[in-house]
Amino acid sequence: MSKVINTSGKKKTAIARATFKEGNGRIRINSIPLEIYSTEIARMKISEPILLFPGSTDDVDVTVDVSGGGYMGQAEAVRTAIARGIVNWHNDPRVKDAYLEYDRTLLVNDSRQKEAKKPHGRGARKKFQKSYR
Repeated sequence: MSKVINTSGKKKTAIARATFKEGNGRIRINSIPLEIYSTEIARMKISEPILLFPGSTDDVDVTVDVSGGGYMGQAEAVRTAIARGIVNWHNDPRVKDAYLEYDRTLLVNDSRQKEAKKPHGRGARKKFQKSYR
């Protein structure tokens, strides 16, 4: 029985679900290899948990399905899912401590959401102008 770990990450409306299986170090996001995924800044953001612990995914195949949000929100969600998976896979408290010390959002979802629109205005706070004074 091979080891399989499922993790998830969220940022705004983006949700990423990662599956870790024994393999040879392939990382795919929506069936696209990490090396050619999206923009360079998003790739750098996603690869942070991998670069903090070189060799942590050499014997693991990571498959991530991400949906919702924009490309940067998706990158943050994928990053959280991968970091959580690495912590679960290696089961080493030093990895978790290092991630938390570097950036807490690697392991904790960012729960901020868009504020709801209110009446008498164009958005959450902005109000229509009055012109009768």
